[in-house]
Amino acid sequence: HERVKAHMIDVVFKHPQPLILGTLSAMGQFVLFYLITVFTLGWATSKLGYARPDFLKLQLISVLFFAAFIPVSAVLSDQRGRTAGLLLGSIGIVIYGFFLGPMLGSGSPAIVVLALSLGMALMGMCFGPLGGLASSLFPAEIRYTGSSLAFNLGGILGASLAPYAATWLATHYGLQYVGYYLSVMSAISVVALLMVKRRYGA
Repeated sequence: HERVKAHMIDVVFKHPQPLILGTLSAMGQFVLFYLITVFTLGWATSKLGYARPDFLKLQLISVLFFAAFIPVSAVLSDQRGRTAGLLLGSIGIVIYGFFLGPMLGSGSPAIVVLALSLGMALMGMCFGPLGGLASSLFPAEIRYTGSSLAFNLGGILGASLAPYAATWLATHYGLQYVGYYLSVMSAISVVALLMVKRRYGA
């Protein structure tokens, strides 16, 4: 029944480590999501010759894989712990980043929808246990505020710049560098998750 008067201040100043680790753990997944949804739509319709309705259909197919892999990650989390699904998904994103650019630029709608679907499947692997992991990092009296801050700061750091950074990289260096950017950001999340596992367990 302990009450905290200023939850956000307590989280920031008394629990900075779980806040930082929770934020970085979520960052890579948000980069992936906004690359697959926002960046690819803009790039495909402006540079790759796809009509907007046609590319939206490809994205709608890929969203089914996002939905399908959330319960898969939930089962894995129940069996192996919260970090297991997140680590598997985040490591998968690091590898996926090296193939994203060539697949998107392949010119084949089948390969493009495969690229989108793989990305969304990896997002689903991470999205299922993400809320549970974030909330487990904080004590009960500030848990809601702590997990909300970590989740949303991860979204801000990961999502807010991703479409702009990706467009700049693709314009100046090519699509493969969009994938490299994704791999680097997800690698940061992998390191944060390994630190979470070491400090807080599975």
